[in-house]
Amino acid sequence: MINRVEKLSLLSEMIAFAKYDKDLKNIEYNFLLGVARQLEISREDFDYLIEHPINYKHLKSHSERIVQFHRLVLLMNIDDNSDNNSKNVIKLFNFGLRMGLSHESINKVLYLMESFPNKIVPPDVLIDIFKTQYN
Repeated sequence: MINRVEKLSLLSEMIAFAKYDKDLKNIEYNFLLGVARQLEISREDFDYLIEHPINYKHLKSHSERIVQFHRLVLLMNIDDNSDNNSKNVIKLFNFGLRMGLSHESINKVLYLMESFPNKIVPPDVLIDIFKTQYN
């Protein structure tokens, strides 16, 4: 299991991802708050992270990095703004690379994402993609 510093880092990374276009929308805020609750981070700490991001801490566990990438995919697609779609895809790709995920797997997820309702790749499909590339 990941420790508190790693959890704060994950959340901070997601906030940075959402604020990339300088605007944290209510739907993004609520989604991130839900993730904070899952990670057992208080609302006060979450709100603090919005204004005071912390440095990225690389996750050692490959499975945790896949889960984090899936969260970013979900976050990107909760705001159905197709005007920023290409920028968001590039941003997501770069975040995935920074996490140390395979560029082939990331590309496959981004390609398949278009074929799912609301562009949300089911967790089992995403895991299978990364499993295939990891082996």
